[in-house]
Amino acid sequence: MTATKVTLKDVAARAGVSYQTVSKVLNGEMQVAPETMERIQAAVQELGYRPNRIARNMRAGRSFMIGYSWTQTEPGQVNHILDQFLSSMVREAGAVNYFVLPFPFSEDRSQIDIYRDLIRSGNVDGFVLSSINYNDPRVQFLLKQKFPFVAFGRSNPDWDFAWVDIDGTAGTRQAVEYLIGRGHRRIAILAWPEDSRVGNDRLQGYLEAMQTAQLPIETGYILRGEGTFEVGRAMTLHLLDLSPERRPTAIMTLNDTMAIGAMAAARERGLTVGTDLAIIGFDDAPMVQYLFPPLSSVRQPIAEAGRKCIELLVAIVEGREPEQKHILLQPSLIIRASS
Repeated sequence: MTATKVTLKDVAARAGVSYQTVSKVLNGEMQVAPETMERIQAAVQELGYRPNRIARNMRAGRSFMIGYSWTQTEPGQVNHILDQFLSSMVREAGAVNYFVLPFPFSEDRSQIDIYRDLIRSGNVDGFVLSSINYNDPRVQFLLKQKFPFVAFGRSNPDWDFAWVDIDGTAGTRQAVEYLIGRGHRRIAILAWPEDSRVGNDRLQGYLEAMQTAQLPIETGYILRGEGTFEVGRAMTLHLLDLSPERRPTAIMTLNDTMAIGAMAAARERGLTVGTDLAIIGFDDAPMVQYLFPPLSSVRQPIAEAGRKCIELLVAIVEGREPEQKHILLQPSLIIRASS
């Protein structure tokens, strides 16, 4: 019997149950005794049954597809955080018989047209959004459309929508508190542009830690720029060229790439990272443990964030009340030789 000719009735006959039972079990709509489940799974395996997804989708009135777009990485660069996030979403979606449909991300207003077309075509049941910022047009559009979505990140405080986020404020605060505990008083931070919501969340942790310790917050110690190696290096060189009594003894950065730039700048000035200058990054990308010296960093639970986004979205799509509509995950500080 070939796989293309195997039907639910064939599986049911082999397992000794009704075909309605097989259908509901395979679609996750029914719980059966373990021994019955074993017989059904064995019959599926032995007969090589493959479900007709088109027919299933038509019966359910859903596509079982989740749309997702992201900001593409510059040529020649890698984005380990994105890889972890996307991989975890794909695994979680597959575990509940959904698929992730990737599509290009655009910064301008035309991105809304892509979301509108996917909704009208019925090709997706919902969206996961990332790279969320203030006044995000995608969030605003999907709220007006009342179409299911979950955001990885928050936007305007007065917009009510389902989101999963990582507490950037807590992560940076923990790192700066550690530096203060190590005796550092002149602590600088390499921050992101003022219109970055994620950047402002992380910067807030620095401000809170410094204020709690009653340390002065010098505007010259807060430098803003894009989160690149070149920017991190240039800003650190600027800080290290201050007079010895003003030069910071520790630097916090809002991502690992800037921290690597800061480490390069320290070497250019003949300083030993971890001894003459403490540096802590944010993200804990896999490669930072192999730097010299290994980089201390705030680790984000990215894989858990991907799982939670899918879990929350599937609940919304299937009309189930989610246990939590807002999920704030906690990062952890990983100490290595750089600090």
